[in-house]
Amino acid sequence: MKIVFFATPDFAIPSLKILHESKYEIIAVVTAPDKQRGRGRNFSPTPIKQFAVDNNIKVFTPEKLNDEKFENELIELQPDLFVVVAFRILPRKIFTIPKLGSFNLHGSILPKYRGAAPIQWALIYGDNETGLTTFFLEDKVDTGNIILSEKIKIEDSDNFESLHDKMSLLGADLVLKTVTHIEEGNYQLTDQDNSLATPAPKITKEICKIEWTKSAKEIHNLVRGLSPYPTAFFIHNEKSYKVFSTKIIFDKKLSSGEIEQNKSEMFFGTSECTIQILELQPEGRKRMSTEDFLRGYSLK
Repeated sequence: MKIVFFATPDFAIPSLKILHESKYEIIAVVTAPDKQRGRGRNFSPTPIKQFAVDNNIKVFTPEKLNDEKFENELIELQPDLFVVVAFRILPRKIFTIPKLGSFNLHGSILPKYRGAAPIQWALIYGDNETGLTTFFLEDKVDTGNIILSEKIKIEDSDNFESLHDKMSLLGADLVLKTVTHIEEGNYQLTDQDNSLATPAPKITKEICKIEWTKSAKEIHNLVRGLSPYPTAFFIHNEKSYKVFSTKIIFDKKLSSGEIEQNKSEMFFGTSECTIQILELQPEGRKRMSTEDFLRGYSLK
């Protein structure tokens, strides 16, 4: 089976790697164009492109997916299947090219958390489980018929980084299973119940801002869902502070936004219970523990 793999971030690397090492043939990879990154603003490839180059896989980096030249290049490859993991929305004329169709790996149990940030929102809403779904592409985003799905427990200690990494590995196994089922014709499609759909929109700066009028649980889950990137933050005396780790304190009561600190600990009042900040990054400084921060700084 000849496969074209569409992806950009490192989340998709295990899926690409498991297919590359399988009996299936990855005839090309489609990823985003090189971008300027880092302080030096040097152009660098996406993780997917780097993997493809290292393994002598043909790479496409189209600026526009509707480009006729790009479409013709894909048609000339005569692919059997497109596999999509964390990529842009494909137009119909592209995802209908392969004779066996195109499927996507999504980071939730659909139809829950349709959208760009399903892993983050599962944490922000305090869910105790989530999962991954493979589905055939349709015109509307994340609405296609489900091929396979698999659940994963969200641990209390999980943040976006740890859950992302676990789901990346689990997703690779699900992608391989899905390709095998499609090759063998051994699958039954399940319609999505649109009435159960919930959105998982892109994370914006406004979403990242901590509001102390919310409960300690809501703030704690926001921090978990955005750590280490793009990171929840608060403003104090016109300066921004990123927050990477927190703890809910049930037996201490402070008013919303009230700050209490000692030589090694920092607490903020919320609408319900108190939040302890364990790790933060002051504006213009490095990431550090609260104890290290309080050796040289104070918010009072």
